Formats: sequence, C-alpha cells, structure tokens
Amino acid sequence: MEIAVLFICMLGLIIIGMPIGYAIGAATLVSLIVYTDIPLILIAQNAIKGVDSFPLMAIPFFILAGTLMTHGGIAKRILNFANVFIGRITGGLGIVTTVGCMFFGAISGSAIATTSAMGSMMIPAMEEKKYERSFGAAICASAGTIGIIIPPSIPFVVYGVVTNTSIGDLFIAGIIPGILMGIALMIACYIVSKKRGYVGDHVPFSMARVWTEFKSAIWALLAPVIVLGGIYGGIFTPTEAAVISVIYSFIIGGFVYKELNLKNIKQALFDTVVINGITTFMIGLSTVFSTYLSLNQIPQKIADFLLGVTDNAILLLLLINLFLLVVGCLVDNIPACIILAPILLPVVSNLGMSPIQFGIVLTMNLAIGFVTPPYGPNLFVASSIAHISVDSMFKNIVPFILALFIVLMIVTYFPAASMFMVDMMAR
Repeated sequence: MEIAVLFICMLGLIIIGMPIGYAIGAATLVSLIVYTDIPLILIAQNAIKGVDSFPLMAIPFFILAGTLMTHGGIAKRILNFANVFIGRITGGLGIVTTVGCMFFGAISGSAIATTSAMGSMMIPAMEEKKYERSFGAAICASAGTIGIIIPPSIPFVVYGVVTNTSIGDLFIAGIIPGILMGIALMIACYIVSKKRGYVGDHVPFSMARVWTEFKSAIWALLAPVIVLGGIYGGIFTPTEAAVISVIYSFIIGGFVYKELNLKNIKQALFDTVVINGITTFMIGLSTVFSTYLSLNQIPQKIADFLLGVTDNAILLLLLINLFLLVVGCLVDNIPACIILAPILLPVVSNLGMSPIQFGIVLTMNLAIGFVTPPYGPNLFVASSIAHISVDSMFKNIVPFILALFIVLMIVTYFPAASMFMVDMMAR
C-alpha cells in the first residue's frame, strides 16, 4: 500500500503541474508522515548529502562549456567541416546535423544544449535548402539525444554517483552506442530525404575546400580529443575534464575565434546557473526519495514482483525497456535515473546484466523520452527555434524514434555493443 501511495502521490502532483522536484519531495514527506516514525529531518539531511558529491560538480561545468561553445563559434565550425564531406549526399544537411550533434555531444554532455546549438544553425539552413521546417526541427531534436549518450554525459555522472559505478567506464561504454545512434539517424534521414527529394549541396568537393574548413575548425575538433583523451589517459577525472572543457571553450571562443564577448559570457553564466539550480534541487530531493525506497526495501519488493511476472530474460528486459520508455515520456531523465536505477538494478543484475550496461540502457531509454510527448524537452527546444508547434513535428519524428529504438534493442540484447571497449581497456 505504501508503494502505491508514494507513486500515486508523486504522479498526481506532477500531472496537476507541480514541478518535479517539489512533487518528489512532497510525496516522500507524505509517506514518511503516514507510514513511518522517521524524523522529518531525514529530508534535509539526505537532500544535502545527495548534492555533496565531487563527481556532481561536473554537471555545471559541462553545462557552461556547452553554452560557451554555442556562443563562441565552436559548434558552427564543426558543422562547416562536416558539411564538406557529407553535404553533397541526399539529405546531406540532416546528416551533417547528426554528425555535428555527435561532436558537440562529445564536449557538452547535454541533450538540450546539443539540440539548441545545432538547431539554431541548421534549422534555418535546411529551410533555405527547401527542407520542410518541421523535418529540420525533428532531426535536430532526435540527433540532440546523442548528447547524453556519447561521452561525456551528464546523466552518466548522475547514474555513476547513484549506483556507485565507475563514471569513466560509463563514458567508455557510451562510445559505441552513441555512434550507433548517429548512424541509425543518418540512415533514417537518408531514406526520408530520398522519398521527399531533399537533395544535397551542389558545391563540388575539393581538397582546397577541405583544407580551408579544416584550418578553421581544427581548434573546435581538438576539444573532444582533449577532454576524452585526458579522461581515458588518466590525466584527469571526469569532473576535472569538465573544468578543462570550460577553460578550453573560453580561450578558443574568446581569443582564437573571437566570437565570445561580455554579453555572451554573461548569458552563458546565467543559463548555467538556472539549469544547474534546477538540476541540483531535483537531485537533492530525489536522493531523499531514493533513501526512503531503500529504507522500506521497495526496490527489492519491485524486483521480486517483476521476476515473478516471468522468468524469461528476453521478455523481462523488453518489459523493463517499455516501462522506461513510458517513464521517459513523463519525467526528466535525472530524477528518473535517481529514482529508478536503485529499483531496477537488482532486477537486471539477476539477469546477468552489468551495472555499466544497464546505465547505458537506462540512459538511452530516457534519452528517447527527450523526443516523445508529452515531456519531450528536445521537441520544445527545436519547435521554439523553428517557430512551429510541437504537434507539427510528430509525423517527422516517428522514423527517428524507430531508428533510436532499434539501437536500444541492440544495446539491450547484445552486451558487446556497450561493453566491448570497457572490456578491451580493462585488459
């Protein structure tokens, strides 16, 4: 009964419009009062404990790095360089957008920042080339999801803290799934573009053009190499890498490309403070929620229930994925991760799935939620940039969601898709 009251109270508050962080805290408060004698000071103690974590410091720095890259011209030069090679293919601008999102995601770690950065440049460019505006918005929103899978990833940082899993290993494990997501979206983009007659760029390929764009983009292209190379080379931790990415973005945007100014920096700092404030508040109260679940052995009870439904591993993993996809439609990925990771990890562990692989699967499910209504923050960002309604994007988003779902199934049922590089580097 207490499980039902806890979740019904939380979902009911979210449905009537209460911010997720407050809904999580209020549901926990009601359950503590009704079903336990635990002092309510537990809420304040665990909220503070939840955010008092060195790895979580990576989040504001990755957010700030992403905003500085957007304003500093780094994202624009990555796109221009990719366009030299891919722009002439059918649906070339959509494919270039996907490649750009992969590179930008390898620096920012944020799906929303990736969608915003790429969308502000590519949606107008695609419309100019006669692409349907809603199609351009759909590909930007879909490709933006790669930002939280390809390393570094802010949700991986959160998952690693919650489950005590190596964040470095999660970053390594996200490389192949992130690339697979990009390839799947490119294929879907090509197929749709072929049907609709979205032709590529008619500018002829030349090595002179390649060299010109490469010289312009070299500092932008080095950003993920420095950040990820430093992590995997053991030079610095993921949190330190986030700080390095901020410093690098500031130097390159301000003194090399000279596109950062005081106004842009002020806006980047303001956006970072707002986003991080919301995120930190949710993490704190989600930690209280998670602590309450653990004290009442709710994860074990749910695990026992799910294992009682079926002992078929294939079917059970499918049910868990479908459940997570529904959750991703309704709840932000960070509180969902904090709440669900402790609940579902014992279940998948009994099926032989490692915590690292489950971290990738969980995050991919919630990433798809970024482009599925009613929550779908990437949809809202892209529609805002394109000046269209979210509804008009639905028919265009379906092929991309299907492409992402196929990759999700591959990563779920073939452990090597996420664990190959982790196992290789452990040797």
